[in-house]
Amino acid sequence: MYAAIFLGSACIARTRTITVPAAGSVRWNEPLRAYCAHHAADVVISVMIEQLGLDGGTVLGSAYLPSRELLSDNTTIDRWFDVLGANRKKLPDGPKIHLQINFRDVADQGQAWGGGVGSFGVPRTFFSQRPGCRVTLYQDAHASEEFEPKIQLDGGGLYKPGHCWEDLYDAISNARHLVYITGWSVFPHITLLRERDGQQETLGELLKRKAGEGVHVLMLVWNDVSSIDGLLAGLMDTRDEQTANYFGGSRVQCVLCPRNMYVRGHILDAKTDTLVYSHHQKAIVVDQELPPSSSDSDSDGRRHIVSFLGGLDVCHGRYDTQSHSLFKTLGAGKAHGDDFSQVNFNDEDATLGKGGPREPWHDIHGKVEGPVAWDVLHNFEQRWRKQGGDNEQLVDLGALEGNVAPASWAVTLPGDHEAWNVQLFRSIDNIDTVGFPDSMEATFKAGLLQDKHRVYERSIQDAYIHAIRAAKSFIYIENQYFIGSSFQWKSHDGIDPADVQACQLIPRELSLKIVRKIEDGERFAVYIVVPMWSEGSPTGRYRQAMLDNQRRTMALMYDDIAVALQAKRIDANPRDYLTFFCLGNREANNPEGGEYQPPQRPRDGTDYARAQMARRFMIYVHSKMMIGKYILISACIPLR
Repeated sequence: MYAAIFLGSACIARTRTITVPAAGSVRWNEPLRAYCAHHAADVVISVMIEQLGLDGGTVLGSAYLPSRELLSDNTTIDRWFDVLGANRKKLPDGPKIHLQINFRDVADQGQAWGGGVGSFGVPRTFFSQRPGCRVTLYQDAHASEEFEPKIQLDGGGLYKPGHCWEDLYDAISNARHLVYITGWSVFPHITLLRERDGQQETLGELLKRKAGEGVHVLMLVWNDVSSIDGLLAGLMDTRDEQTANYFGGSRVQCVLCPRNMYVRGHILDAKTDTLVYSHHQKAIVVDQELPPSSSDSDSDGRRHIVSFLGGLDVCHGRYDTQSHSLFKTLGAGKAHGDDFSQVNFNDEDATLGKGGPREPWHDIHGKVEGPVAWDVLHNFEQRWRKQGGDNEQLVDLGALEGNVAPASWAVTLPGDHEAWNVQLFRSIDNIDTVGFPDSMEATFKAGLLQDKHRVYERSIQDAYIHAIRAAKSFIYIENQYFIGSSFQWKSHDGIDPADVQACQLIPRELSLKIVRKIEDGERFAVYIVVPMWSEGSPTGRYRQAMLDNQRRTMALMYDDIAVALQAKRIDANPRDYLTFFCLGNREANNPEGGEYQPPQRPRDGTDYARAQMARRFMIYVHSKMMIGKYILISACIPLR
């Protein structure tokens, strides 16, 4: 038996499941905390019985607290409630449930509302905010020296763009103890260096070389179960089987990890959970020599942990620059001569042998040093202990205490203007990781939740909510997906929002933030960049469903804004407050300039032939980023 809390059709929290005693009362004594951005007449607490082998449960009865009562009283409601049956009819024996409920209006919380994030980070999360860190941010896999526009920095000087894959190559090359990799896809045949002359070592060769030097090279790669080596590329074309076979028999330990889910009622198809859901973490952890400017005065020869994380997988099709070329980087000896990717067409014409356009790839990545880099390390260790197999393959860093700076070590000196406070967030459950606390109190403090099958962390959503609420003037978002807040969708076109499990709050939090700013007479704007469609053929069933649900998400936000403008009698367009963008590129034909001339051409009348003739294509926005009062990177806006 368990208790679940509903606002409208959305279940916002639930207790653990306990065994019903033969006699006497059921007691949970469990604290729950939930973010709210819903329209609901009542807060409904339902007492439910689990159904063996099924998700959800049978409602035994429900207690009702009118929302107006909760909103009108800042004190804690502490009393017994009648548990009623269907249509709020009394049940035999008059069962009751005792509840303590408190509502906190975020607009009354000072620093948390429009005042920035303060110095403590997002509360009640598994990983705390870490001071004394250094952060390097990257736009795309490589940024050329001709990066535009020129950006003036505070204190003088110009912004120098980073070279992500070059830095990553150097970091792996310089590792002495460990290289830990998690990825949605990792492809050994790519080259990280494409701007340095004479550097053709592939990623796979680099990792094998380091493993041969005695470095512990461990990889956790998502297992696309739809792929069969040599027969089927799989739904996502991750080439995971090729990767596993490449490292088979070597000292590199490569483990393919399927994603085992227990979600039902998903907007696409519940039966495809194992196929559709994936491991989406993209992180590489290495040890490096301590920088001379570190807080350790005796840094000679000592090592520290450095972590790369963000949106970039080290796989085919990901290398790009801010020019996002369609044609001019194709051909032998050029950046995409051996790395052509175009998966947005159903026909067989989308190949390098028939010319471009390739799919341009925009992404965001980062490198962190200092205490937070250890959190990324611990995340890998926790996942490896659950899914990796042999724990002895992990490096015992405790035995290297004299050679590796501890997790508490700050990489920056006091007063350093390059010092960052950084916090790590995740979407993960105890099916895929170890390390979650056992006690109810510790679970609550860490912000963890539970359902029938699992305990899970959703601190990514919590971080977005805190960042949105803390923003003062604007929010800028780039994200691969933008679907959510389905509890607020309109019921029409045969879609019942109650059947759609895209219940995360981020879209509604954004629209309500704008609404509150309109009510307060303050200017506020939200800019959101998404791909024109999710990667793959836009005519397919799944992508059409995702586009439709993205449309419904946008519609609910614009409806909220339009109602607020009308209530304040402001003559303005909702798009003055909320704007969505898609990116594209177009290149002129330049055969005299050495542009690649394919040996064949696509068939006339195909979509690929039309794209080639038009010389234009969308830039695929794969980045996950939000900028407001602080920066979130590598945080995909989840459906749930």
